[in-house]
Amino acid sequence: MHLRVAVVGDTRAATAVINAAFRRAESFLVDRNRIDLDSVKNLFEKGSFLVADECGVIAGCVYVELRGERAYLGLLSVDPERQRGGLGAKLMNAAEDFSAKSGCRFVDLQIVNVRKELPAFYHRMGYAETGTAPFPSDIETKIPCHFVRMSKQLI
Repeated sequence: MHLRVAVVGDTRAATAVINAAFRRAESFLVDRNRIDLDSVKNLFEKGSFLVADECGVIAGCVYVELRGERAYLGLLSVDPERQRGGLGAKLMNAAEDFSAKSGCRFVDLQIVNVRKELPAFYHRMGYAETGTAPFPSDIETKIPCHFVRMSKQLI
């Protein structure tokens, strides 16, 4: 497994792995894909995706957007067939290292409050809650939810 910065040619594969991972994790919450190809292309213009490449197959990815001394991480996704093997943590470590080497001192992310497995994962990674934010009103959910914001100091 090779972790690397994605290239534009990885857009379709990254979109597929994001949607597969979120479909498995959030089907109880929403009845739609997490992201479309055009949105991933737009994110390539604002930030970078780090991908886990296994012999040319994208097994996972994470989005990193550098914002001065802060980085925003999102869309952490691992192919459902490869989950529970530590790849998510490896991608997070790579994203944090990428952010630190780019001059960031903090990393921010947000999780959906109804994903009960996520707080423990991010706490183990050193993140702490910093607040909440509303879930986008244009996305219909099966149950009420909101975002929990989390941050970690890198340096």
